[in-house]
Amino acid sequence: MAYRLAVGLSVILLEVLWRTGRIRFVGEDRLQSAISEHGAVVPVCWHQHLLLCARYVAARRIKGLRIGFLISPSLDGEAPSMLARAYGAQVIRGSGTYTGAQAVRVLYKQVKVERLSPLITPDGPRGPRFIFKGGAITVAQLCGVPIVSLAYAARRAKIFGTWDKFVLPFPFSRIVIAIGEPYLPPRKVTAEEMEALQQQLAERLHDTYLQAQAELSKA
Repeated sequence: MAYRLAVGLSVILLEVLWRTGRIRFVGEDRLQSAISEHGAVVPVCWHQHLLLCARYVAARRIKGLRIGFLISPSLDGEAPSMLARAYGAQVIRGSGTYTGAQAVRVLYKQVKVERLSPLITPDGPRGPRFIFKGGAITVAQLCGVPIVSLAYAARRAKIFGTWDKFVLPFPFSRIVIAIGEPYLPPRKVTAEEMEALQQQLAERLHDTYLQAQAELSKA
């Protein structure tokens, strides 16, 4: 009952933010083109931007995009799982912290066979902040689909003192959600090349945020 109440309140809060926010989208055609070409993608965002990036991919703005969420199998993941299902999203229980290899196997089937696009926070679930872990890259390599970075910037927002510096926009804020250029990683890489890929994709995520910030400054 407590989880249901918390999820219900979360949906109300999220919908207030989404529906009152003056939201603009940058690079949305990139995501649509990637879905049209590959059938699925691996969207990624930093953990601090999870709230609105998750709401964006669940908004059904992109034709053919079937979204899923990789959520911790621990008790902490129960409320987020209920919230994701409330928006009609598929939930995959697992994370790099708990069941990384098993989660990758499940994700492979979901992406390759069912054309699901799993939103992954590469620095989650507990950090370190802005460190791009390899799970999203591995899934994209195995499934032959591109990674697409997501980020947002808000004119007015609360930044929490959590490890991820979680960003919560205020109602009626100006918000820009940016979508980066899709990146299809090579199928086979050495350990050194994987480290370089992780750094490269971290930079892509930062660049996507800078795109959102630059567009916001024009408003």
